[in-house]
Amino acid sequence: MSDRFGSALYSTGWRVVRWLPERLAYLLFSVVAQFTWLRQGRGVRQLEANLARVLPGASAFRLKSMSRKGMHSYMRYWCDAFRMPDWSPERIRATCRVENDAEIRKVLAEGRGVVAALAHSGNWDHAGAWSTRELAAVTTVAERLQPEELFQRFLEFRESLGMEILPLTGGGDLFGTLVRRLRDGGFVPLLTDRDLTASGVPVTFFGETAKMAAGPASLALVTGAALFPVSIHYERLPPSAPARWGIVIRFHSEVVPAQNGTRPERIMATMQACSDALASGITAHPEDWHMLQRVFLADLDPEPRPGPRQPA
Repeated sequence: MSDRFGSALYSTGWRVVRWLPERLAYLLFSVVAQFTWLRQGRGVRQLEANLARVLPGASAFRLKSMSRKGMHSYMRYWCDAFRMPDWSPERIRATCRVENDAEIRKVLAEGRGVVAALAHSGNWDHAGAWSTRELAAVTTVAERLQPEELFQRFLEFRESLGMEILPLTGGGDLFGTLVRRLRDGGFVPLLTDRDLTASGVPVTFFGETAKMAAGPASLALVTGAALFPVSIHYERLPPSAPARWGIVIRFHSEVVPAQNGTRPERIMATMQACSDALASGITAHPEDWHMLQRVFLADLDPEPRPGPRQPA
């Protein structure tokens, strides 16, 4: 698929899906999910390989069943994304349930910034839209997609939800901007469960080595901001609710950055604590982990690697 065709396809989706009746739109995406799962393409096979780590010892039947649910969850996220710019603030609030938020509210009320480590689970855009209304101004980072037109559409979509979006590349001093937002008492949630670049931090994730983004730990160390891992999953809503599905945002306990060792060692230890918390959320709701890409180093190397021993 060419970049231009892909951009045109997304543009058409944003227009057409928003015009469809809601039930028809979600039914259409459910059909797409089922068709994609039945084709057993590379993304679905990789999802099953990732889920095999989350569910060790699971039968082939259970893994297939879980990957089917995963594809339906993934397509639900995309239908949400296409339609969310038209959601009212009342709908955003009514379809979001929060757990363990007392600690983070207390920190923000004291004027201290918060950085959050998230996995690609549930609907993080919905969570961001809720957070910017209910917690604090949200600033986050987005990968610069190609072509530029496609990136701009995603940028406009997330900005329409009230979030400040900074490009991962080509946008100036990204780290410095995030530091300033946190020192001003802002809220910086970052997707962290996959970073295969040279700057990724090796952690033990479901018993194997994976790389996570170092940003949450680095920002917490530099600014003194509080660091909270956050898990998100979907849940069915009662018939009286304004939608069939909503999300649950679960704030884990604050991760206090490691105090001993070199800076790389402190970052690694801090991200390992985040990894453990995120793994617990994924284990509880594996069908909502939208990881159709390789994340474990064993899937990249000819020989499986042992757990991380040295700092990045």
